[in-house]
Amino acid sequence: MRIEWLNQESMAGVETSGGVSRRSFMKAGAVAGGGLVLGFFMPGAGRFANAQQPPAKVYQPNAFLHIAPDNSVTVQVNRLEFGQGVQTSLPMLIAEELDADWSKVNGALAPAGDQYKDPLFGIQITGGSGSIAHSYTQYREIGAKARAMLIAAAAQEWKVAPDQVKTSKGTLIGPAGQKATFGAMADAAMKQPVPATVKLKDPKDFNFIGKPMKRLDAKDKSTGKQQFGMDFKAPHSKVAVVARPPVFGAKVAKFDASKAKAIKGVIEVMEVKTDRGGSGVAVVADGYWPAKMGREALVIDWDTSGVEKVSTDKQLAEFKALAQKPGTPARKGDTSKLAGAATKISAVYEFPYLAHAPMEPLNCVVDLRADGCTVWAGSQFQTMDQGAIAATAGLKPEQVVLNTMMAGGGFGRRAVPTSDYLVEAVNIAKAWKAAGKTEPIKVVWSREDDIKGGYYRPSHVHRADIGMDDKGNIVAWDHVIVGQSILAGTPFEPMMVKDGIDSTMVEGMGEPYEVPMNLSAHSVKANVPVLWWRSVGSTHTAFVMETLIDEAAHAAKMDPVAYRKKLMGEKGKRHMAALDLAVAKSGYGKKALPKGQAWGVAVHESFNTVIAYVVVASVKDGTPKLHKVTAGVHCNQAVNPLTIEAQIQGAALMGLGMTLPGATITLKDGVVEQQNFSDYTVARMTDMPVIDVHIVPSNDPPTGMGEPGLPPLAPAFANALFKLTGKRLRKLPFDLASA
Repeated sequence: MRIEWLNQESMAGVETSGGVSRRSFMKAGAVAGGGLVLGFFMPGAGRFANAQQPPAKVYQPNAFLHIAPDNSVTVQVNRLEFGQGVQTSLPMLIAEELDADWSKVNGALAPAGDQYKDPLFGIQITGGSGSIAHSYTQYREIGAKARAMLIAAAAQEWKVAPDQVKTSKGTLIGPAGQKATFGAMADAAMKQPVPATVKLKDPKDFNFIGKPMKRLDAKDKSTGKQQFGMDFKAPHSKVAVVARPPVFGAKVAKFDASKAKAIKGVIEVMEVKTDRGGSGVAVVADGYWPAKMGREALVIDWDTSGVEKVSTDKQLAEFKALAQKPGTPARKGDTSKLAGAATKISAVYEFPYLAHAPMEPLNCVVDLRADGCTVWAGSQFQTMDQGAIAATAGLKPEQVVLNTMMAGGGFGRRAVPTSDYLVEAVNIAKAWKAAGKTEPIKVVWSREDDIKGGYYRPSHVHRADIGMDDKGNIVAWDHVIVGQSILAGTPFEPMMVKDGIDSTMVEGMGEPYEVPMNLSAHSVKANVPVLWWRSVGSTHTAFVMETLIDEAAHAAKMDPVAYRKKLMGEKGKRHMAALDLAVAKSGYGKKALPKGQAWGVAVHESFNTVIAYVVVASVKDGTPKLHKVTAGVHCNQAVNPLTIEAQIQGAALMGLGMTLPGATITLKDGVVEQQNFSDYTVARMTDMPVIDVHIVPSNDPPTGMGEPGLPPLAPAFANALFKLTGKRLRKLPFDLASA
């Protein structure tokens, strides 16, 4: 993998360089049906590579943008759409600079391909809340250069200067009233040279960006017409389900498939490799139901020797003991004033494993041939998945076609460094081929498979000791975090684990507050597969920081909003703006709440976006209830306010889900105890509070929005509950009885 650096200047009205060393912007010949097709490659910052840059690679043209003769515009979206709205917001960026007719614009999910790699990360990925943040300039330039080529073609045909040709809603307009649609001029535009530079619009001239735009996929999704990965079936394909080991990494000792093979529709039963060095048994049938029934009829003896069998109670005790000892230093702070502090706060926090639990469980279709492999899957990690599929199949990456399917949620589970479910599916296809079969294989995970089969948000323990002087100032803070690293052993370890510290484990600690924190961490190994979960480390660090700051404010006898702002200093300007907006819109401190209700506040930055929540909560019969959430959002330029509102609503509800009884994955003797929504709690519509979303105005390049709405919700809720009960909640999910 190569490193190529991207100059990320603000693009408002700025002319951008088109040098080959920085960008390659190419045009392709007309595709079927004619029209203008533009491809674009924008080199990344090489975050995931540290090798010396090799010679520049020549990229084949690809259809990022296709303008058809009927004036329709199809934009290839280089991400996975799984609810976050990129199939609308990314086309908006191209349409803005193109001056397209929005009613003619459509989005399509791009397959795996070099040209679709994230401009910053250097791999094709949907993660890190980077879809808009990283492709904002990239997609705008595609639209601007296509518009310039259309203008040049019209000017040539009408024999006028290019600056005399205007564009509006998909139409070219000449100085003498000449008119032509983009579609009519598209073929001629293909013959024009791609401009080396373009001038992007000033934000004051935006027609789409910053405006609330309805989602392009809303109708199909709301009417049941949308095809998701689970809906897709290749011609003549068969369905496979897998009996996976009950303990991660265990193997099949022996199995009896006679009863399974007796079930009508079952075709083949095969032992296959599974994740983490384990093995399982795949049942292939004419459909899902006979495959599932066949699996249930299997008799399997498992060999669990040689693999660790984690039990939650034992692990928690070990984590707590470790938390009392200093770990690997992450940030050095002076703790000498801790012993003599006028006021002390000591706290131990507990966080469980969490499942991603998307509404659509994992699935994929594999068509393995001697000369190549075609896969259909809702992948968040196309580049890595394509490589893993190729390696498993004994092919070159260019022999693998990975089609990106619409997915029903993921929250990180479809972006696995091991490509676990795809590698497993290819192993099944290989065994199927070895058995003399040729049909494509559709591998389906049940809800139970998904929840019991990993990967999980790691469990963590935090220990904090804070000292305050008699004026309420924090004079010392000693903090230890214990948990598994989600980066150890992955391709990201060399870049994101520094001096023994997994950067995701400690992200958000201390910030944006000016506090003398001494921070260390213990990275523990355990036989439980762990992975990023929506908002990654901020799922636990935000809760710890924002409840402790709230507790310090109470000890200092200060209003929690005022206390936060006092500690923020210069580095907290965006935090202050988001917090002030949420406070003003909520009525906090100005209007009286009904008896039995209380305010709670929290603010946190993740993925360069700041979210402040002011919530209203109550407790009835010992059960906490969240009534209202007012959000102040600072994400710089808001591309589509409707998408941002939806992201906040979804992330806040998911954050609320972390607080509900039963929102925990536990293990006993290495076996996950939960298996479905009956025993693993997720937030439901009945839990949904009223959520008002307010965005801080800004024309700066946008920051991430997929994940930042989650972290501050639980601490804001907990802070409100403290006011109602006098109890500080130290663990998730909430348990008022034991607090």
